[in-house]
Amino acid sequence: MGVLLTVEQKMIRQMVREFARNRLEPEAARMDREEIFPAEQLKTMGELGLMGMMIPVEHGGGGVGAVAYSLAITEIAYACAATAVTMSVNNLTCDPINKLGTAKQKKEILEPLASGRWLSSFAITEPGSGSDSGSLTMRALRDGDDYILNGTKMFITNGAYADVILTIARTDPEQGKRGLTAFLVHKGTKGFSVGAAEDKMGLRASNTVELIYEDVRIPAAMRLGDEGEGFKIAMMALDGGRVGIASQSVGIGRACLDEAVRYASEREQFGHPIADNQAIQWMLADTATELEAAKLLTLRAADLKEQGKPFTREASMAKVYASEMANRAAFRAVQVHGGYGYSKHFKVERLYRDARITTIYEGTSEIQRLVISRSLLTD
Repeated sequence: MGVLLTVEQKMIRQMVREFARNRLEPEAARMDREEIFPAEQLKTMGELGLMGMMIPVEHGGGGVGAVAYSLAITEIAYACAATAVTMSVNNLTCDPINKLGTAKQKKEILEPLASGRWLSSFAITEPGSGSDSGSLTMRALRDGDDYILNGTKMFITNGAYADVILTIARTDPEQGKRGLTAFLVHKGTKGFSVGAAEDKMGLRASNTVELIYEDVRIPAAMRLGDEGEGFKIAMMALDGGRVGIASQSVGIGRACLDEAVRYASEREQFGHPIADNQAIQWMLADTATELEAAKLLTLRAADLKEQGKPFTREASMAKVYASEMANRAAFRAVQVHGGYGYSKHFKVERLYRDARITTIYEGTSEIQRLVISRSLLTD
């Protein structure tokens, strides 16, 4: 896929760009510094249709497709990467509910999530289970018409603010990844609590917490899909989530490039702008080239998703390349700024910290390479 965007997609990109530059960019540094969750901005984003962009209008979403979603995440991340991941996770959880949810779940849960009235989180990671999600130990025991959940989740984005948590738990201890099941857990359910918040390097305006489930009883009607489908649902959600994180990475990378170009053009040493130096020019050229490649990989994966075609391999390709590109772009941007780049007075310091997580969450770079290589070797 080339960069042949529709009129609607271009309009959405422009609308989100204006919102991000006017409402997010001016507050992003303060939100990062003071760890302020962007609740008010998210409310506006819901009103703009950004919290369930791929969900049909009849279920509260924007119905604009994965390409427009990718463009929107990129614009939000350019201004505030922490807000972008909050938006990404909400869109991530909406997708499997839309595909597998019951009519009641779509009416009572999907609609408020997709419209931005509610916020969601996706709880799969545990203290002893990260990349190996098939080994998670949280139990869900059937008890008549209910399930009882016990266990702990960690590194959960939006966890303290989520109205609904898409939770993956083990219903069969003997079946490995085939023994996992997905549940929709409402905040306020007896036995459910929010644990410690993470003190993170970057994305400090994004909420990341531990979630504790102690004899949490939920009705079987809040199971998403059938028993044993939890791993499949998680992988479905993560495929879409990787498009979101790739898009976030493109936004971070573009912000790094713009900041580096601006500084190199203004900063003078030895009587001329440092942009006149070939060493600087090549850093800018490398970032611009890699950024374009990352953007095209990401839009390709988004386009395949939008068409309903398989896109797992392409999502992993986009995620691994774009996230590693963002880290290289941030490194170069700080290097171009010199000592000023190490100061919190300049945006590139925040971009450098925010970029680091992109190669880790929603599947590390190593996991992405496993996904890609296995798809090649099993075709």
